[in-house]
Amino acid sequence: MRKTLTALTLAACLPAIAMAMPNGTSGKHGDCGHGMRSEHREHGSRLFKELDLTPEQRQQLGKLMKEHRDNPREITKKYLEKLPKADQEALKKELENSRLEHEKALRAVLTPEQQKTYDAQKAEMAKHRAEREEFEAWKAEKAKRTE
Repeated sequence: MRKTLTALTLAACLPAIAMAMPNGTSGKHGDCGHGMRSEHREHGSRLFKELDLTPEQRQQLGKLMKEHRDNPREITKKYLEKLPKADQEALKKELENSRLEHEKALRAVLTPEQQKTYDAQKAEMAKHRAEREEFEAWKAEKAKRTE
């Protein structure tokens, strides 16, 4: 059960964090000291590259990213010890609220034109993610049939 909830938490939070990583941030994962994998860095770079961020915006976004980085982990820890169905739902709700609040703060730094570009890039990434999930489901189904 813990593994499932941990995977759910990571699945809910990591894409948003990876996509929103502005240039000039450290790219460190929590306390583990390992840098972000290159594919995560590429998503973040690609998302912010076309926005033509000012140095001030880049600094503000970096600060927001650092502040938000441990927030989902803290929320998760609060609920991991007791996992009845109601707590699982509360966890999902709180993580989603935290993600939406973070997204709102990020967008507040951007100009309206940058917001349009940001939204278009996020939509494109969501499309690619959905295609990948569909492919993985097909692959799993194919593997089941061959067994």
